[in-house]
Amino acid sequence: MRPAVSEAAARCGSGAEGSAAPAVETVRLMRRFGPLTAVDDLNLLVPAGAIFGLLGPNGAGKSTTIKMLTTLLAPTSGSARVLGFDVARQSVEVRWRIGYIPQLLSADGSLTGYENLLVFAKLYDIRRAERARRIQEALDFMGLADAADTLVRRYSGGMIRRLEIAQSMLHRPAVLFLDEPTVGLDPVARHTVWTHLRDLRRQFGATILMTTHDMEEADQLCEVVAIMHRGRVVALGSPADLKVTLGGGATLDDVFVHYTGTAFEEGARYQDVARDRRTARRLG
Repeated sequence: MRPAVSEAAARCGSGAEGSAAPAVETVRLMRRFGPLTAVDDLNLLVPAGAIFGLLGPNGAGKSTTIKMLTTLLAPTSGSARVLGFDVARQSVEVRWRIGYIPQLLSADGSLTGYENLLVFAKLYDIRRAERARRIQEALDFMGLADAADTLVRRYSGGMIRRLEIAQSMLHRPAVLFLDEPTVGLDPVARHTVWTHLRDLRRQFGATILMTTHDMEEADQLCEVVAIMHRGRVVALGSPADLKVTLGGGATLDDVFVHYTGTAFEEGARYQDVARDRRTARRLG
């Protein structure tokens, strides 16, 4: 099933009277791997200051899209801009203005929380005079001040994810990309991460673009979601509006199945399942 996305839906949440410049914009973005088209003619507008969710079954093209937007993977054709900068031609400008939290581990377990943040502060060339203040603010904001001198290998899964968010925000990025931010976390830790993401958006005005398989997470956090299937966006809008299209008390899970024709467990590749389980183990 591949229903068309209406022009109105494609501009959902783009700002009052459509005047606000989008934080992220793609135009006919495409990525091929040999004969496989992973992302196919993708057109997206991510409003500045929004929490935007990319949903879809494994292999839908979500992670490939994130990698192109974060300059880790070159598009085959089409274009993408982050904060007005072309991801292919102005990749350095893009990298200085974004934060990225991959699903796989990005914190060093052999270092303390403070030391991990110090490494990132140096990587982003934060001035020496500001480093200690920025790091302390990040620790306080993410509720990790008491664990600053503890080795990260001793952190719980929720603490690791909060540290990774703190790392990504040290240089005050305008756009934050997250790949499955709460996979493997228990319900309490998951809700804690949600709270901190909302606080980040409210306090710093950050735009957040995230992938998730958790429909409750998408429903609770995201103002706009795009459902991807076979490399294309097949549905786009607010969770509430998408549920209304099905009527009768439909859930976001129902919307997902309706537009993709599959449940999450179906069609998952071995490497996708293995990756998810590895992530769950290291955060569990």
